[in-house]
Amino acid sequence: MKIAAAYIRVSTDGQLEYSPDSQLKVVRDYAQKNGMLLPESFIFQEEEGISGKQAEKRPAFMRMIGMAKQKPKPFDCILLWKFSRFARSRRDSIVYKTMLRKQLGIDVISVTEQLGDDKLSLLLEAVIEAMDEYYSINLAEEVKRGMLEKVSRGEPVTPPAYGYRIQEKRYIPNSETAPVVRWMFEQRAQGISCKEIAQQLNEMGIPTARGLRWEARAVEYLLQNPVYIGKIRWNPHRSSGRQETQQPSMLTEGNHKPLVDLALWAEVQNQQNRRIRRERQCLPKRCYPLRGLVFCSSCGAPLVKSARNALQCCGYAHGNCTISHYIPNQRLEEWIYCTLDADLSLQNLQMAPIPHVNPESLLHLQVEREKKKLERLRDAYEAGAETLEDYCREKARLQARLTTLTADMKRLSFPSVAHKPINISSLLRSNQITGQEKNRLLHTIFKRIVFDSTKNHLDCYYQTV
Repeated sequence: MKIAAAYIRVSTDGQLEYSPDSQLKVVRDYAQKNGMLLPESFIFQEEEGISGKQAEKRPAFMRMIGMAKQKPKPFDCILLWKFSRFARSRRDSIVYKTMLRKQLGIDVISVTEQLGDDKLSLLLEAVIEAMDEYYSINLAEEVKRGMLEKVSRGEPVTPPAYGYRIQEKRYIPNSETAPVVRWMFEQRAQGISCKEIAQQLNEMGIPTARGLRWEARAVEYLLQNPVYIGKIRWNPHRSSGRQETQQPSMLTEGNHKPLVDLALWAEVQNQQNRRIRRERQCLPKRCYPLRGLVFCSSCGAPLVKSARNALQCCGYAHGNCTISHYIPNQRLEEWIYCTLDADLSLQNLQMAPIPHVNPESLLHLQVEREKKKLERLRDAYEAGAETLEDYCREKARLQARLTTLTADMKRLSFPSVAHKPINISSLLRSNQITGQEKNRLLHTIFKRIVFDSTKNHLDCYYQTV
C-alpha cells in the first residue's frame, strides 16, 4: 500500500477555491479509492490567506519538502486538490516537482486534474502551470487596479491609522485614540522630541495600535502621515512596513475628518525637517573604535554614537529605556584604554611578530576557495537544496567576488614588510591605524563592555582562548 501526503492551501481568491476542509475531503476520498494510506501527520495545511507565489514564505510547504528529503522517504506521493495549490510560480513548480519526482521518487498528483505519464500529459501539466501563473499575475493586477480606483475616490485601502477606525468604507475618528494623536502633534509643535513623546506615552500606559510600547521612530512615522489632515496616501509599489521606496506615493483627498489643522501640521513638518538637517550635518562619517562594543546596563541595548561625538543608549534614543547613558566618546575611549593598562599591564605586552606570508599566495588561495564555493553551489542547486532565485543571487555574488580578487592580483604590488613588536596601548591611542582597525583590535580583546551611568562604572568582559 502506498503512503501518501496531502498539501492543502487556500489563498485569497474567494469563492473560486474549496475550503481547506473541502479540499481535504476530496483528497481523502481519492486516497481511499486508490488504496493509499494518508496518515494525519502527513497532512500539511497552510494558514488561510497564504499566497502560492513564493515557496519560501509557506511554512507547511517547506516542512513537507524537508520531510520528503529524509531517507528512507516517508511517503510515496503528494496529493493536491489542484496543481495550483502546489505553486503559482512555474519556477517553483519546476524546481520542486523535479526534485520530488526525479531525485526523491515522490510523485505529485492533482486529484481533480488527473494526468498520466505520457508526453501529452507532460505538456498538459506545463500548460496548467502556465495558466496558474497567468491567473496569479492577472489577479494581482486586477486587485491593484481596484485599489487605485478606491484611492482616487478617497476611500481607504489599508487598515486604519492610529486614531481612526473604519466604518462604511471610510475612516471615522476613534474616540479613545484620536485625542492622543492631537496631543502628539501639539507636543511636537512645541519642540518636544519624538523620543520624549514616546517616553511620555509609555509612562502613561498608552500602547500603540498593536498593543506595543512606543518608539521614537513610530512617533515620527505617525507625525508624517497625511491621513491626519484628511488625505489618503498609498504606494502601490510598496508591500508593507515603513521601508523607503524610490517610487512615488499617491496622495488624494480623503472622505474622512482630519484630526489636526493645516497650521499645526505645517509646524510639525518644519520641526521634523529642521531635525533631519541638523542630524545630516553632524552625522559621523567614520567607523569609531567602540562601535558595537559598549552596552547599556539598564536595558542591554548597545551605545551608539550621537551627533555630538558622544555615545548614548540606543534604547534611550528610541524611547524604550528610561535612563540616559550619555558619555563623551573620547572620555569613554580613554577610560577603557586605562582599564586595559591596569588589568593586563599592556605597557609591557607586545604583539608577537607575524610570520611572513606572501600576500599574492593568500589572494590565490582565496580565488581557489571562491571557485570551490561556486562548484558546491551548483551541486546544491542540481540536488534541489537551493531554489533558482537563491542560486542566481549567490552565484552573482560569488562571481563578483572572484572578479574583485582577480583584479587585485593583477593590480597590487606586494613590498616586503619589516616586522617589529608593537605596543598595543600606544597603538590604540595613536593615529597610526584607522578607527575601523582600532574597532577590530578591540573586538579581539573584549567580548563586551557594560556601562552603568548611575554608578559611573564599567564592566569589561574579555575574550577567552
